[in-house]
Amino acid sequence: MQFGNSKTSSRLEFLTGLVFLFGLLLGGSGCQESSKRRVIATDIEFRPDGLLDFIDESGEIVTRIVIEIAESDSAQARGLMDRRSLPARGGMLFLDQEPRERRFWMRSTPLPLDIIFVRADSSIANIVRRTTPYSDQEILSVGPAQFVVEVRAGFTDQFSISDSLRIKWKRTE
Repeated sequence: MQFGNSKTSSRLEFLTGLVFLFGLLLGGSGCQESSKRRVIATDIEFRPDGLLDFIDESGEIVTRIVIEIAESDSAQARGLMDRRSLPARGGMLFLDQEPRERRFWMRSTPLPLDIIFVRADSSIANIVRRTTPYSDQEILSVGPAQFVVEVRAGFTDQFSISDSLRIKWKRTE
């Protein structure tokens, strides 16, 4: 049994094909976008390893945070990737044996961060505020840094953290 004439049938097949092609294009672009931003099934729990103080020129503590320490190569490579949360007064301290130019990026990091580069003498070299989540843009130290502190975006503004301060930290294990 045939409905309509052959011209109507050809138009219907053509329109059906266009709708199908349009659906494929939309579906494909959605999959491509979702592959850039991974869905994080569970959050990685914050592990308090120590305390870190930001100290002014007179030796007074400006503020204190709890830190997770990234010391091994694998811990430093992972950093805060895939973390959906970070305590308001928490952060990650990256330790290095020698001062060197430091390069970070936000690949696989869903949280915007303030990144604080610290010289071997514990003085702050520079601060990069409000980084962009999931970005491959390099975030660089100004000169050699032996330590790096990552905190939630806005923390450095909230507590007036600047390059006039130093850090002092200790393990609590």
